[in-house]
Amino acid sequence: MTNSSQRLNLFSQLRQWFTKTPDRALDQAYEAALKIRQLEDNHFDGNPVSNRSGNYSRSSYQLLQKDLKKYLSIINRRMAEFRASNSVYAISSVGNGALVSPANAPLSEDLPLDQINGPAVFFTKLKLIDTITDRYQKPSVLALNSLQTRSSNPSALADVESARRTLSDTDQSPNEALSSSSSVLPRSILRTVDRIKQDLDPDAETEVVRNFRNSKTQTTVAITFVLQLIIIPLLAQYLSKNFIVSPIVERSRDLTQADVFLNREMEEDALHELQQYEERFRFEVLIGKTPAIGEADIEERVREKAFEIEEDYRQRSADAVENVFADVIAVLTFSLILTSFKEKVATLKAFIDEIIYGLSDSAKAFIIILFTDIFVGFHSPHGWEVLLEGLSNHLGLPASRNFIFLFIATFPVILDTVFKYWIFRYLNRISPSAVATYKNMNE
Repeated sequence: MTNSSQRLNLFSQLRQWFTKTPDRALDQAYEAALKIRQLEDNHFDGNPVSNRSGNYSRSSYQLLQKDLKKYLSIINRRMAEFRASNSVYAISSVGNGALVSPANAPLSEDLPLDQINGPAVFFTKLKLIDTITDRYQKPSVLALNSLQTRSSNPSALADVESARRTLSDTDQSPNEALSSSSSVLPRSILRTVDRIKQDLDPDAETEVVRNFRNSKTQTTVAITFVLQLIIIPLLAQYLSKNFIVSPIVERSRDLTQADVFLNREMEEDALHELQQYEERFRFEVLIGKTPAIGEADIEERVREKAFEIEEDYRQRSADAVENVFADVIAVLTFSLILTSFKEKVATLKAFIDEIIYGLSDSAKAFIIILFTDIFVGFHSPHGWEVLLEGLSNHLGLPASRNFIFLFIATFPVILDTVFKYWIFRYLNRISPSAVATYKNMNE
């Protein structure tokens, strides 16, 4: 086969792939809509995915809501792709002619798709997609306000207010709904009654097993994501430094005849090391530990050591420059993971919240005291000083004592203020007994 025929074949395959883009996008959106319908049928008896339709725990409902958002996102992306590509290429399931209307292609929901003609399949898929998306499309508050402004009918105004209340109730979380609801009896008694009802429910065992599986899935996803957040950036830093950044830096430093020392502190360390070597060598000669040699031999030994120190610090300088670029790549990789897997981030956050708020009051107080003493305690300045000096050496920056002392004088104070504000603003509302235990342990 000649090169021209290969190019024609490749062009034909690409053209065929592009022309099938509307069909492919519509099929993927339809499959996502079927997944949502299956989710509704299996867990909510055919009703929309909502905390009112099913009796699930908070963690279980969050997992189901996560799947719903994933499928809705797929539908939105694929339908946008379908609309954009359909304006260029006509969908093949309808034929070469224009799209027929639903009246000319009657829909038959009782028949499987493989027994319906092309146009009917097309409209059947669109009908299911529109039905699913309309279920979860919240009414716009602006549209409600404009409708209320234009309408003077009291019944229409009542409908608008009802829709607005429905919208606000939908946006409200289960915890907020519980806290905002009022009752004659205390909520603890109502929760006890609900728990007894759940225990007497014939499907209670199935519900417990389902909740356990959902919790197990959440734990697995959270732990796996934590390992990914640790391993992938470190691996990216190591591979980029050794195989990408290092050859470029070494070549550029050799071509430009770069300085051996990146800063004055490295030069002082090298001179101090050479001076120590010379003094130690002369001392060993004087005490007879080393055979007596002439001054010229001593100078030659010192010169050889100077070349070794120069090569060592040249490599340190190159490593510091490489660390800067490799660390930037690692940070970008870490940020890319966080932005690309928002669902896993939400799962990890829910997992951490469940662990923290599930601890006893004494355990919460112990963890708070441990972290505050480590980062803002009496001995924390020494730890911050070691960390800043190590970071400076890692990046090849001079360890400025003034900057370190200024950082130690300001950052732990800010961090301590944030800790106290978090305790006052959030922990005092969520777990007052933990705050009381913390105060007693801290006194």
